[in-house]
Amino acid sequence: MDYLKIFDTTLRDGEQSPGASMTREEKLRIARQLEKMRVDVIEAGFPAASNGDFEAVKAVAAAVKESTVAALCRTQDRDIARALEAIKPARSGRIHTFIATSPIHMEKKLRMTPDEVIVTAVNAVRFARNGIDDIEFSCEDAGRSELDFLCRIIEAVIKEGARVINIPDTVGYNLPEQYAERILRLRERIPNSDKVTWSVHCHNDLGLAVANSLAAVLAGARQVECTINGLGERAGNAALEELVMAVRTRQDVFPCDTRIDATQILAASKLVSGITGFPVQPNKAIVGANAFAHESGIHQDGVLKHRETYEIMRAEDVGWNANKLILGKHSGRTAFKSRLRELGIEVDSEQILNSAFTRFKELADKKHDIFDEDLHALMNDEAMTPAQEHFRLVSTRFHSETGETPQADITLAAGSVEHHASAEGSGPVDAAFKAIESVAKSGADLLLYSVNSITTGTDAQGEVTVRLSKEGRIVNGQGADTDIIVASAKAYLNALNKLQSTLERLNPQV
Repeated sequence: MDYLKIFDTTLRDGEQSPGASMTREEKLRIARQLEKMRVDVIEAGFPAASNGDFEAVKAVAAAVKESTVAALCRTQDRDIARALEAIKPARSGRIHTFIATSPIHMEKKLRMTPDEVIVTAVNAVRFARNGIDDIEFSCEDAGRSELDFLCRIIEAVIKEGARVINIPDTVGYNLPEQYAERILRLRERIPNSDKVTWSVHCHNDLGLAVANSLAAVLAGARQVECTINGLGERAGNAALEELVMAVRTRQDVFPCDTRIDATQILAASKLVSGITGFPVQPNKAIVGANAFAHESGIHQDGVLKHRETYEIMRAEDVGWNANKLILGKHSGRTAFKSRLRELGIEVDSEQILNSAFTRFKELADKKHDIFDEDLHALMNDEAMTPAQEHFRLVSTRFHSETGETPQADITLAAGSVEHHASAEGSGPVDAAFKAIESVAKSGADLLLYSVNSITTGTDAQGEVTVRLSKEGRIVNGQGADTDIIVASAKAYLNALNKLQSTLERLNPQV
């Protein structure tokens, strides 16, 4: 059986979703989870994009030991040199360089002739070979490129030393049969095609990213580029969890399998969702809350008699835990730590564990049962280190009455100084944000305010996402609490702290 490599680009292409920018520490948390899941290649970022991204890629390269760490760069010596420097600490590193190959991109964007593009690509691979052996070359917009030209440029870069050839459907234009045919023709027509691994990178503009990727695997591709939860530019990328489980579930069709530890998939999904503030829809395949739920009486009857009547995979295989242990206010520290470990949440600091357990006890006083989703939200909150907390919520008081203007009274700590502020608004949340702004004076624009119930029941925590924009920087803030107005204030302050943080990088689109 062949080996299908998983190339995860959550930290690079996934981060290019508007509002999904991550700090270095957030990238490290996700990278460690990807390594734990046994991802083959982790694309950590685009080092030439900013100093912040360079430092983040360098930190991931130093931290990850079991996976290859890749850095993306254009076919420019300066970009490649920057990427080589960023991945220098990696035990296993890769340079991923790209240039557009479709007629529309070459003419309208690059303003280069096809021959100039080939020369540029060859020179880039040659330059990269001076610093590293593992080089991946991508033909941007290969899905709309001419087959003859693709054959010419790919043959040339393979001769120069490229080890992986990526054929991206950059704009999600292809259909599965068409895309598979392209992979087959390239492998047949290029004389040295057997010397490289063929990779595919599909976008989801027509909802076909996973279908196209799987069709390409059947056509001989042995690396798929994907993201957790399908995160990515525009409509996103192929979802890692769907690709991995499709190949593993249909071994009667696929002549290959991945080495992914699928039991870590759900933990990775929740981690990425919490950090980026992009919630997972309930009916999302594999990781959605309803993915293994059965409400129809006929379905319930069938599953109770024999699970495989309506379930083609086990929920436990992708990380949904069947353990019915309920945590509450009488639960001890050992049970708390054990449950975190079962959820794939590793806490390597005793100080963080103690702080998290204290907050767990406070939450348990507010609601009777603590669900897994509550723990994920709690640990996401805990990941905000004190060094990043320029603003901290001290106390709140809200007043909302029919026929009266809602009012918020808030006490904030800005550094070591406490500030009290009051404001009125169209609602208590609006009043809270205005009160905070009267102290922070950030001048940021509010792009998104979103509320999700973490669990069921009237005592459930509400999870709020706030997206702020200022001078080209777009950040997400999250907050969770049984009081939705308090959760909103926490989320707003979390976003403000990210704007204050020197670790926060420019949004990739800027």
